Amino acid sequence: MIADCQFFKFNFLMKNIIRYCFFLSLIFSLQSCETTQQVLSGINTGNGSLSSSEIASGLKEALMIGARNGSQKLSAVDGFFGNAAVKILMPEEAGKVESTLRNIGLGNLVDKAILSVNRAAEEASKSATPIFVDAIKQMTISDAMGILKGGDYAATDYFKTKTTAPLSNAFRPVIENALAKTNATKYWGDVFSAYNKFAAKPINTDLAGYVTEKSINGIFYEVGLEEQKIRKDPAARVTELLKKVFG
Repeated sequence: MIADCQFFKFNFLMKNIIRYCFFLSLIFSLQSCETTQQVLSGINTGNGSLSSSEIASGLKEALMIGARNGSQKLSAVDGFFGNAAVKILMPEEAGKVESTLRNIGLGNLVDKAILSVNRAAEEASKSATPIFVDAIKQMTISDAMGILKGGDYAATDYFKTKTTAPLSNAFRPVIENALAKTNATKYWGDVFSAYNKFAAKPINTDLAGYVTEKSINGIFYEVGLEEQKIRKDPAARVTELLKKVFG
């Protein structure tokens, strides 16, 4: 009788333990499902009920706007030459060239060279937008979330990572053609030819490479400014989706 009673208590205890374990497993399962659902649906507590796809779309819009505006500003006449922040000057290693030529009365030649390389950069900037567009199309939801949670220049940094190499490859021939079109190569050659007549050590600078690098830096600078407008200036959020994502 005692044995039967102990068996009954043991059986009752085991059933309760099993029920309790089942209850716990159910809770954990539900929590796991809820977490998984949040990840899959892209719920972002900082942006209300926006889904990941909506956030990605909003960021792509922002990148499109920033890239287009930045490229348009720089590809206009005086886009580079009239903008002190991105204006292309003589390369650092050619500083002595410039000062020497100006000192001997050839400042006008230097000015023509500087103007021509900036005109070349303005011409090349017209080809930037399609490259940016290709990079934007390849942006994943993970990229978008990283940009949203990143710093103030996260989108611009994304562009740098994804487009610097293709921009360089595409810009170089455009720059070379633009330099020829604007007589930059001639003026630059004239500058160094004039300097090398008086210099003990002739200077050879890769003009196309230098202008390409400066042009790309200038575009990233402008895109960064556009990103700041969209992040911080409500008036720059020109679509409803941008207002939701950056609101």
